[in-house]
Amino acid sequence: MTDDKIFSLHIFTLNAGGGHYATLKALSAIAIQQKRPWEITVTDIGELSEPIDPYKKLFGSDGNELYNEMIGADWTWLHPIMMFFDKFFIRLLHPIGVKLGEQHWQKQPPPDLVISLIPLYNLPIWESLQRVKPHTPMVTIMTDFADIPPHFWVEPKTQSHLICGTDRATNQARSLGISEEYIVQTSGMIVHPRFYQPISGDRFVERQRLGLEKNRLTGIVLFGAKGSATMLDIAKYLDCISDKIQLIFLCGSNQKLAQALQKRPTKLRQYVQGFTDEVPYFLSLADFFIGKPGPMSISEAMVMNLPVIVEGNSSTLMTEKYNAQWILEKQVGMVINSFRNIVPAVEELLQPENLLRYQANVAAIKNQAVFEVPDILQGILDRKSSV
Repeated sequence: MTDDKIFSLHIFTLNAGGGHYATLKALSAIAIQQKRPWEITVTDIGELSEPIDPYKKLFGSDGNELYNEMIGADWTWLHPIMMFFDKFFIRLLHPIGVKLGEQHWQKQPPPDLVISLIPLYNLPIWESLQRVKPHTPMVTIMTDFADIPPHFWVEPKTQSHLICGTDRATNQARSLGISEEYIVQTSGMIVHPRFYQPISGDRFVERQRLGLEKNRLTGIVLFGAKGSATMLDIAKYLDCISDKIQLIFLCGSNQKLAQALQKRPTKLRQYVQGFTDEVPYFLSLADFFIGKPGPMSISEAMVMNLPVIVEGNSSTLMTEKYNAQWILEKQVGMVINSFRNIVPAVEELLQPENLLRYQANVAAIKNQAVFEVPDILQGILDRKSSV
């Protein structure tokens, strides 16, 4: 590592779902923690591409806002249609997008490395970068377990380095023609370093502090930063086994959901939490996880040693369909076709021999990606500076 040089990193992210910004926060945190000689500039691709966003012109909301509204309304069955139009519009507007990218790079100081945490836009980012700042290296860090070719994460026409968190993503990159020298596989997705820090205090005492029983099997229900009405359904379904389990509900910014959970009559011991930065703390109090098969949710659960129960069916987001398969392949939890079947799934998961088996399989994952990626990025920077 070059000690006296400050490297300029330009990172692209996206406000569609929470995983892209969560990865950015994790990278920024580990860079500070490790005292990396990096100066980071962030560009939200939604803001950059807004002048040519067809959704904005047609519906008055940009594509990312519509995506988030789709997720919030549980209209995930629309995702294949939206994915089709996303790819169609980006390819149709590619020349204009490259021109917009050129204008962006002309306003920026020369970066030492460009990092993309986003899908769909990597070809225009690469082409515009090479036109204005030729020979600048680029790294695409996949925040999904798998690609959805063509033209989603992997762009064979670029020479962007590709950091993959699963065997599936790595094999996809190879099959799409990415040269081996540009593929790097890590041990998983990037998870914020605070999830790896030991939690102070006794988890049993902490359960009691929240009004829970200290020795009862505890589940945590989490559906991202905005919560989901599905969480209320899950609570109602699980009322019938309130003598066996207790639940922690993390509702994110969804105050209406939190109030509905708190006010409903139930015998189920529960703790309801709105938006919080203390997700690792609450996960540390649980024995198992219930939620959607998002890459960040699954990865955080794995780091916190929690077997998972997720839903996988025809309405599952295209970007999350493989995640359910990964859970079954690794035997780290259960995939059910509907949360209407959550009761038998929980009862099966919590059979002592099953729970021990799932916990052992989760413990074997050992995802250290957040500590691996900084070294990978610094290696690329050092090679560039030595040329």
